[in-house]
Amino acid sequence: MGREEDVIEAGGDVERDFQQDEKPDFSGGAEEVVGMQELDPALDRKMHLVNNALDQIGWTNYHLKLFFLNGFGYGVDALQLSLQGIIAVQAVLEFQPSYDKGLTIALYMGMLIGALFWGFFADIIGRKIAFNISLFICSVFTIAAGAAPNWVGLGVLIAVAAFGAGGNLILDTAVFLEYLPSNKQWLLSLLPAWFGVGCTIAGLVAWGFMPNFSCSDASDCTRANNNGWRYLMYTMGAFIGVLAVARVTVIRLQETPKFLVGQGRDEEVVDNLQGIAKRYNRPCNLTLAQLEACGTVNSAHSTNRFSVGEFMVHLRSLFLTKKMGFTTMLLWLSWTSIGLAYPLFNVFLPYYLASRGVQFGVTSSFETWRNYALVQVCGIFGPVLGAFMCNWRPLGRKYTMVIGALITMAFFFAYSQVKSQTENIAYSCVISFTLEIYYGVLYGYTAESLLSAHRGTANGIAVAFCRLGGTFSSVVATYADPSTTGPVFVCAALYGGLALFAVLFPFEPYGKRAA
Repeated sequence: MGREEDVIEAGGDVERDFQQDEKPDFSGGAEEVVGMQELDPALDRKMHLVNNALDQIGWTNYHLKLFFLNGFGYGVDALQLSLQGIIAVQAVLEFQPSYDKGLTIALYMGMLIGALFWGFFADIIGRKIAFNISLFICSVFTIAAGAAPNWVGLGVLIAVAAFGAGGNLILDTAVFLEYLPSNKQWLLSLLPAWFGVGCTIAGLVAWGFMPNFSCSDASDCTRANNNGWRYLMYTMGAFIGVLAVARVTVIRLQETPKFLVGQGRDEEVVDNLQGIAKRYNRPCNLTLAQLEACGTVNSAHSTNRFSVGEFMVHLRSLFLTKKMGFTTMLLWLSWTSIGLAYPLFNVFLPYYLASRGVQFGVTSSFETWRNYALVQVCGIFGPVLGAFMCNWRPLGRKYTMVIGALITMAFFFAYSQVKSQTENIAYSCVISFTLEIYYGVLYGYTAESLLSAHRGTANGIAVAFCRLGGTFSSVVATYADPSTTGPVFVCAALYGGLALFAVLFPFEPYGKRAA
């Protein structure tokens, strides 16, 4: 970093390219969300050139495939969350444990460890390996969980399956974003629509199994008359296995060009981007000479990739400037809050619907699971609206999150006044829709406001805070009975705080390019 003059002299052609490309012809402008000019000028210039190349290539069928394949990861993450909430009631009746919220803790601890492990792993080894194997781990242990002989065994298998699924949200955002042209970065906020797809699939399959193969009384609940939740786990585990196979057969993923830049593997960066351009008959003027003329990247890694020092390099990257440090703290607060609020509604939704249904004279398990499926379908469309809103200049990412959080807060408060089964379903559907507006854009904002070389670790830590909040949700639900409105009021207050955090975010990624 101390030889900037030499770099500029060696890279005169690149400097002229920078001057010519200050206002290139693409939607969104040439400025990066987070600049590294003063911290690592070589990395900043190389990232600028890679972004120019991605914009020149534009949107292709390769990106469309990535949207679906990365979406599978989002869907599986949500599916795991839903499965735990769905099977918990029946598993408790069968095993009669001393602490009936144990599965929630097991799930979130597995996802917490998975987020940290896969995030750090992705920054050291790369996105490709983790992307290809995480769903296989999730598939195997989801199927195994269906055969669990006792409560402890079920909790352990759920935790390992969650460990596999837990890295997907980190990997999927990184892989997709680091290939996107800048005028399509808003699609990162559309990706969470797959959350709703995953929840809906779990709900529909549960609707088929749970009413017909479940016991209703703890005094007479055995494996013989309570196999519905096991059938559900077998089916969903096999389904995840199919998605895992699709990931390695539909597309042969190469390491993302922005990860390769941080690794100093300039030749692979050029080969990767030129290969895509050639395959889809698109222009790409990036050359190896241009990247090499920018100098050597100094800030991305330590001398020993497998060390505490390497982790500290990635951790310190979150606080390189006051602005970045403030963003990091707000992201951690936001993810912890949403991690507490989201499961209080989504994971414990079967409890809400069942208890409210009883109040309003609905005792059929068939109707309960039908209603659950309806609520999950509505969640698909929240990120769709959020993605279009955040790509509108007056709102951008920040104020789309503010609107989504405030509307969700209002409907949570209104939900406490429900007086009929129709209102019960209507409000649940609306909340499922509005909370996904906020949640979807938060995922996109987090990835866009992080540096590529440290994106996996930074995103992993943020999502780990989300999982920690999810673990606490089981404690809140224990003392605030999920069959009452207590957790609903907690959710409403948390969404009010999330709106405030969104206002305070210093970066606005709209119209800028991810670093």
